Amino acid sequence: MEEGQRGVILTEARFPGRAPIDAYGNGGFRFADMSHKGSILVLPGGIQAWRLSTVDDLNVDLLQPVVRERKSIEILLFGTGSSFQTLPDAAAELLESIGLMPDLMNTGSAVRTYNVLLSEGRAVAAALIAVDSPR
Repeated sequence: MEEGQRGVILTEARFPGRAPIDAYGNGGFRFADMSHKGSILVLPGGIQAWRLSTVDDLNVDLLQPVVRERKSIEILLFGTGSSFQTLPDAAAELLESIGLMPDLMNTGSAVRTYNVLLSEGRAVAAALIAVDSPR
């Protein structure tokens, strides 16, 4: 690209703020008058796309955004999809090592709990795996 030319810069989908989750299902989420297909991380620094479709695929690399913001997180909710699941050992050990004990629940419960805690002004974060339909 020559000097002075402009090009398209692709970045990961990100909303730079805190917002309640208005809806979930159909493989994504609605928040802040936007919709997003796929899983999301809802962190104090913003809401971002998260390349995870099942708990089984979770690894420590996918948790690095949580690690970076750990000092701003009081409560970490983890929506494991349409049903409750436990985290892989390496992921659970990483979160425990940084002082975060995630509250595991299905994604619908995690969304509802996140919204309540956010409305109370709590330092809450959520790791939410997208589901096809609300339960």
